[in-house]
Amino acid sequence: MKALTVLFSEHPQSVGETYGQHLMAAGRFGVMLLSAAVVCLVHAVFPFLFEKTGSRMITQLYQKMVCARQRETHPDCVK
Repeated sequence: MKALTVLFSEHPQSVGETYGQHLMAAGRFGVMLLSAAVVCLVHAVFPFLFEKTGSRMITQLYQKMVCARQRETHPDCVK
């Protein structure tokens, strides 16, 4: 089994972050995803509310997560 410090640092280092930076970034994404989920559920019941909010939130998350790291190589990301 890998040493505990390696388990907590291997992935964050692979994306150029410290454990603390990764904790904060992943935590923010989690909160944003939960918010988007609530918006989508409200829209499901009340289709006249949040007509474009959920899709806009998901697009913004995608831009932050994928394009911020792979802008030069990812075909969906605008330079």
